[in-house]
This record gives sequence, C-alpha cells and structure tokens, in this order.
Amino acid sequence: MSKQFDVIVIGGGPGGYIAAIRAAQLGFNVACIDEWKNAKGGPALGGTCTNVGCIPSKALLQSSEHFEQAGHHFADHGIEVKGLSLDMPKMIGRKDTVVKQNNEGVLYLFKKNKVTFFHGRGSFVASKDGVYDIRVAGTAEEVISAKHIIVATGSNARTLPGTPFDEETILSNDGALRMVDVPKKLGLIGSGVIGLEMGSVWRRLGAEVTVLEGLPTFLGAVDQQIAKEAHKAFTKQGLKIELGVKVGEIKTSKKGVSVAYTNAKGEAQALDVDKLIISIGRVANTIGLAPETVGLKLDERGAIVVDGDCKTNLPHVWAIGDVVRGPMLAHKAEEEGVAVAERIAGQHGHVNFNTIPWVIYTSPEIAWVGQTEEQLKAAGRAYKAGTFPFLANGRARALGDTTGMVKMLADAATDEILGVHIVGPMASELIAECVVAMEFRASSEDIARICHAHPSLSEATKEAALAVDKRTLNF
Repeated sequence: MSKQFDVIVIGGGPGGYIAAIRAAQLGFNVACIDEWKNAKGGPALGGTCTNVGCIPSKALLQSSEHFEQAGHHFADHGIEVKGLSLDMPKMIGRKDTVVKQNNEGVLYLFKKNKVTFFHGRGSFVASKDGVYDIRVAGTAEEVISAKHIIVATGSNARTLPGTPFDEETILSNDGALRMVDVPKKLGLIGSGVIGLEMGSVWRRLGAEVTVLEGLPTFLGAVDQQIAKEAHKAFTKQGLKIELGVKVGEIKTSKKGVSVAYTNAKGEAQALDVDKLIISIGRVANTIGLAPETVGLKLDERGAIVVDGDCKTNLPHVWAIGDVVRGPMLAHKAEEEGVAVAERIAGQHGHVNFNTIPWVIYTSPEIAWVGQTEEQLKAAGRAYKAGTFPFLANGRARALGDTTGMVKMLADAATDEILGVHIVGPMASELIAECVVAMEFRASSEDIARICHAHPSLSEATKEAALAVDKRTLNF
C-alpha cells in the first residue's frame, strides 16, 4: 500500500517548495520530491536557483564587486589598499556556504510546516480513480499517491548542437560558478542575464572577457534606451561585446577552446579562450518525469502545456515555473506555486504576468517591469515618457555610482503607469515600488506626489514620474 497524500509536489525549487509550504498552510497533507544532491550526497533543496543559479551567482557577484571596489574605487574615498590579493578557494567556499544555508533553510521550513520530504527523482507511474501514483527513485525506491500533483521540475541549460557541456572547458552556469582559478581569457556565447552576470564576475576578478551574441541588438527584451546605456557602461568596464555573430565550429584542446564565427559584417573570425561559457537560454526539464505514462501533454519545445491557471490536460495535475510557458524567473515560479495551492483549496490564486519584475544583477544593475517603449510603439498605444539620470541624484553622487537612469512610461490619456525601466545602482530594489504602483494601477502623478526620503536613490523614481509631466525639480 503506497503512502497517501492530498498533494504531491515534484521538484523542490522556488516554485515547488513554496507550493508545498502554501498547500500545507491551507491544511493539506503534502509531500515534496526533489533529487538535488549536495557534495556529500545529501538533499540540496532549492533547485537550480539555490544550487547553481540565483543564489550562488549573487554571492560571487557581491564578492567580485568588493574586490573591484577595493582595487579601483576605494582610493576615491581616501582608503588606500596595499597588497590586494585574491583567494579564489575562499571566495568559492563562501559561495558554497551561502548555498548550504539556503538548502538547510528550506529543510527547516518543511519541518516547520509539516511537509513530508522525499529525496529522489519523481516520475508518474499510473493513475486510477482520480489518484496518481508517483515513483520516488532515490536511495530506496518507493511509490506514493495523491489526488493533486504539482509538477515543478524547472529547466536545464540549453546546449549548442554538437557542443555538450563538460563543465571543465565548455561550461554551463553550473561550471561557471565552480571555477577555482581565474581564466586569463574567457569567452561567453549569449549576452542574456546569465551571460552578463557571469561575464561581470570573472572580468572583475581579472579575466579578459569576450561576449558573442547572435542577435543584432543588445538585450533585445530590454527597453532600448536602457539597453544602450548598459552597453556603454559594460564596454567602458572592459567587457568586449560582439553583436550579430554567427557561431561556427568549436574546438577544444589542452590549450583551451577555439570558436570560429562570422561577425556582423560577415567576416570570418576566431576567438581563442581558456574557458567558454555557453549561455543561450534554458529548456524545460521533464527528464525522467515519464509524462507519457499518464498522457500528460507537452508542447513542441518539451514544456508542459497549461492554461492560464496552470492546469494541465489531466484533472488535478498542475505545472508551474520554468517547466511551463512564461518567463523563467524564480519569483514567477513562486507566485504560481502559491496560486496553484490556493486554487486547489478552492480559492482564487493570483498571478499578474504584466507586473512581474525582471532584474540583471550586473553593475550597473538593470531592472524593469511592464512594457518597453518599443512595445508601446508597436501596439500603437499613445504614451508619455519621463527619464531622470542618477548623475543628478544626491545619494548616487555620495555612493560614487552615478551611471544610468530611471525611465517611466505612462498612458497619454489616463496617466496609468505602463512600464518602468532602470539601469543604475540598486535597480533591483528600486523596481519594487514600481511593481506595487502598477499592481494598483497607479498613475505617474501618484508616484510624483508621494514623499520620498532624501537623500535616497528612490528620489530618481519620483523625479522620473515628474518628468512624465515635464516638471522635474532636480534636473
């Protein structure tokens, strides 16, 4: 007789573990299955985000930022640093400690909320009379059952055809976070979020970094005024970014990696580097899930097909996060996890795709929510735009970081905020105010009329709102 639960969650990443906890809070008997392992073979809850994504990358970004500040900017503050050196094993060790703390934090939350955890890979076995059997393949194999299944199996790094990851020379985000030596020359294919963040880490630590991007525009999903400002800043820092390239043969040897490509002019080029990070997106992870055993429908990209409420084609089977449509963001997965748990309980879970914030944790940071100016133009929507540079912000001057701006877009007739785009210091934190404003359908006038602390970076948001009506006070 298999163990019976009300809800089984397959996957313990941000979407999965949050869904499990919320379902438990709502009174359900919940199990969560996750196969991630730590170095000792024990559970490492938190998924890609905690283990090889958001958390470790931010730890290294912070460490590398301290190193760059000490080496290049402390002197501006009257702080002299002599004999600056880099202890990479210690830096990687700190990153691993941060990851471990997050792993253990999720285990604690499961115990606190009485979620039963199974360490192993979950897969569908069969369904009968509205109940699904799920196999857990771990140290010991067993089958558990539940009426409601939430699939939250995440995503995997996309490979280039014919160039598999060896995580030694050809690296995914996983290998890029595990390097214990700074490569002299580092290549990146793809200038998306992961590529730019990893490129920033290793450039700060001393690598010569070249980014090859196939698209003709830099950060095509970002408002292009903001993207151009970011491109200028990254180029000034020393990142070499080539756009519109076509990657050809990639060869590895004892010396490193050689990438043959044609540039935007159609000229044949070669890039020789010690390490190559491939960051060309991610694909939904259904490996080992056995969806065919119960008839779970996948789309042509291998993602699980769901409706607007995250329901699959099977009754009481749900899917969330990277394994379904929509942006592959940890916080999007979390919101879907909460919403699904509440829908199972008969409540009305809420996820607004129009107010999901995006962040790139480079320096300067890039963050945005809502529509870009290009999207509004394409839709033929009349709008007003206001910008305010951090160069005119007192707190930014005191920080010594005046790169970038805040840009606000509002409806020309109603003044409702349609999008906010930021490149500059602490953009990841500043965007939260804008998300709240848009969720409540605020106008730019609402932000302009709210008192913001002085001196603070948030004043730039207020000033951008004032700029929509062409009445900035400090620029």
